[in-house]
Amino acid sequence: MKVITKSPEETVAFAKELASRIKPGTLILLSGELGAGKTRFVKGLAEGLGIKEDVSSPTFVIVNEYSNGVKLFHVDLYRLDGFPYEVLELDEMLDEGIVAVEWWEKDKRFFESYKDRVEVRIRVLGESEREIEVR
Repeated sequence: MKVITKSPEETVAFAKELASRIKPGTLILLSGELGAGKTRFVKGLAEGLGIKEDVSSPTFVIVNEYSNGVKLFHVDLYRLDGFPYEVLELDEMLDEGIVAVEWWEKDKRFFESYKDRVEVRIRVLGESEREIEVR
């Protein structure tokens, strides 16, 4: 599925709607250039799950955890080159909730081994316009 959003608010609204169809144990793999809106997309997922906490990029802390009955783990691998991703304990996070990973392409083989995954590619079309492809 592909959609075009024309504002950050539309990106959040699309992710919020998508959250209603995602179940715990799902791995969401987000890709897109810096500033494409990956974290904004996770904000929409959180809103769709009823999470009221402010979602921010976990670039320096690696993983942020949010909860409202269902846990949402937000992982950012931007600063981790050559990192042994096994230490993230991804399986344990998936047992507890939904995991959204930014910059997963750093080790495609590792992340593609998960069958219950959704790939979200965000492409910048203009200042506020984005193409979001969900597979």
